[in-house]
Amino acid sequence: MAEELFVGIDVGGTTVKEGLVNREGKILSKLSVPTPPLVDEAGYAAVIDGIKSLLDAQDGDVVLKGIGLAVPAPVPDDGNVKLIANASIDLQGLGAALKDAFGGAAVAFVNDANAAALGEMWRGSALGHRSMALVTLGTGIGAGVVVDGKVIGGANGAGGEVGHTCVNPAEERVCGCGRHGCLEQYASATGVVNTYKMECEKRGTQPVELAGPSDSKSVFDAYQAGDEAAAAAVDTMVEYLGLALANLACTVDPEAIVLGGGLSAAGDLFLGKLVERFKHYTLSVCADTPIEVASLGNDAGLIGAAYAGLMEA
Repeated sequence: MAEELFVGIDVGGTTVKEGLVNREGKILSKLSVPTPPLVDEAGYAAVIDGIKSLLDAQDGDVVLKGIGLAVPAPVPDDGNVKLIANASIDLQGLGAALKDAFGGAAVAFVNDANAAALGEMWRGSALGHRSMALVTLGTGIGAGVVVDGKVIGGANGAGGEVGHTCVNPAEERVCGCGRHGCLEQYASATGVVNTYKMECEKRGTQPVELAGPSDSKSVFDAYQAGDEAAAAAVDTMVEYLGLALANLACTVDPEAIVLGGGLSAAGDLFLGKLVERFKHYTLSVCADTPIEVASLGNDAGLIGAAYAGLMEA
């Protein structure tokens, strides 16, 4: 009998990562290609040729049952993507081309943050859980929420937009979304750097050298070295992140909360404080919800996309 395989495709701004995955969630092989405009036959062919090369490299009899694509766009529950802001993708055209090329294999689309959540639930830090929330702390804040094994897309694709939870209505600065006091303004890498600079100005001290507007690593290095402004920035991040996660727990009551993204690499420096603030703010029955660091790294979206294809098959 032919082995049933699935392809996960993680569409990024610069590269498309493709991986061949079995039913157990193991990546058998993977590749990446520069992201072409996925709007015509040439673009579709680049993705299709990549899948074919992955399949051709397999020994024995295999059959492709499902293809999942993680895309940088809101994906509503009905799958009808209305807006893709930062990439050139015709999802309907690409989906039809994939089905035509691979004998009617099921095709599923999922938001990239939601795909990472599915990946962590299937094979990562939330393995064995049926409900979880992944919060990615990067340049911005993305999130994916899974309930009863299914990712929450929402009516408008905004399900799980934890980064734009308002945690400080008194904030005068404007968030990138146009509102005020969003979690992203304090707990993203960019937010931590901005807060650090403000704290330095308040104290009349010089900030450490920063590589760019989202160089939170340098802020955490300064924090370890005893920099008071950096400590204040980390405390601000933890305070608002703890509040947002507490509200998330009260809303969907996940079995686990997983932190991903670049900031999570500094988890050992702030996780204890974060758990304390989470417990302070959340409903008592949710207080023991574990908060963990993601384990799949850059493969989370690819594995989660494959899982979406498996669920659709």
